[in-house]
Amino acid sequence: MKLLFFDDFKLGVLNGTDVVDVMDVVKDVPRIHPQDLIAGVIERWDEYKPLLEAASKGAGVPVSSVRIRPPLPRPANIACMAVNFLEGRDAPVPINAFNKSPGAIIGNNDTMVLPDMPAQIFEGEAEMAIVIGKRARNVPASEAMSYIFGYTNFIDGSARGLAPQFYQVKSRETFAPIGPFIVTADEIPDPQHVQIKLWNNGTLMQDYNTDDMGHKIPRCIEFISAQHTLEAGDILALGTNHGGLNPFMDGDKIEIEGEGLGRLTVTVKDDLKRTWKRETRGERAKAGLEGFTPQVGGKYAPQA
Repeated sequence: MKLLFFDDFKLGVLNGTDVVDVMDVVKDVPRIHPQDLIAGVIERWDEYKPLLEAASKGAGVPVSSVRIRPPLPRPANIACMAVNFLEGRDAPVPINAFNKSPGAIIGNNDTMVLPDMPAQIFEGEAEMAIVIGKRARNVPASEAMSYIFGYTNFIDGSARGLAPQFYQVKSRETFAPIGPFIVTADEIPDPQHVQIKLWNNGTLMQDYNTDDMGHKIPRCIEFISAQHTLEAGDILALGTNHGGLNPFMDGDKIEIEGEGLGRLTVTVKDDLKRTWKRETRGERAKAGLEGFTPQVGGKYAPQA
């Protein structure tokens, strides 16, 4: 099932190319914020699943006629795996992660705003993210997959070259585009074999498979839940293969599509109109620079 928020944060189910309003089905979920609504539905999924499946067969409206909102508008936690793909290495680097601010969330057709700050370059990493299905604390890897509610596309916006590394680089407002919807776990038969693609202005830049993950999904959940509790509706982004990373600049149209996860589109705005040289995937591969990102002055540096 594909769940999304639309217009004034009505909850909907995607049925082909139509979205069906299911607010009547979930009207008893206690809520103040839209995040409370989707988290409540996730927590009580066994109860709501058959009701939503029945409701989704009703009349809908074309999804093209509505404004799609972030499917998780303000999760309590956005945990992100760092350097989690092999990218040609024989063994993974030590497991590591960082958090993004919930205020970084934006959705489909929203705008990523590049702040006025001395970053060397701005980028966004194409990733698949887990949506947590129930409270998770000290979860062993052997049980981890049962804590997954679903999956969604995720772009990890980055302002490179700032210190301390992850807080200033990663946690800016608008630096966590997600969506366009949540796909429930039953629709992704093998999340460890999902093709992830990102286009910048129609040019394919990132194209990799989650089978290259160094620390697999169960280990990621085990690691994060040992640090702090994850709640229903939280996000765990699984990292990226850095090959094809490219600068995000004013006016860029960015699209990400995980296999089975739909396509998320955002635009980039930079009032300062800063520019960087953008190599194609082929040019960077020819130069032996896959897995590296361009820096000011034409230099390259490996990414964390």
